[in-house]
Amino acid sequence: MSYMLPHLTSGWAVDQAILTEEDRVVVIRFGHDWDTTCMSMDEVMYGIAEDVKNFAVIYLVDITQVPDFNTMYELYDPCTTMFFYRNKHIMIDLGTGNNNKINWGITYKQEMIDIIETVYRGAKKGRGLVIAPKDYSTKYRY
Repeated sequence: MSYMLPHLTSGWAVDQAILTEEDRVVVIRFGHDWDTTCMSMDEVMYGIAEDVKNFAVIYLVDITQVPDFNTMYELYDPCTTMFFYRNKHIMIDLGTGNNNKINWGITYKQEMIDIIETVYRGAKKGRGLVIAPKDYSTKYRY
């Protein structure tokens, strides 16, 4: 479903999307449209796009077509999701140790809505780091 979501095709377009959005969280999925992890993530993003349109806007960026941010944001994973609010990168503590981004696919729509809503509420209060509603550390899996 990646063709249903807006794609940013240049570094300038990514910068403008982050800069010009005043009242909503900018959610950017960096990755490839052909990657299976990104495909499932795009399916979730498309499914929630209408639900979160009042407080978030979702964009997709192909990291091969737009390599400008690969080293800056350390985009080495197949699928990476990042959040921005009023030209500021919003970090999220997911319990994984990497607070800058989500570097795996989230398969449940409500889970993604909860994360975006948490980011929005925290960013609106001026926080640069928000705590995720769910702990994604592996300590509970064993």
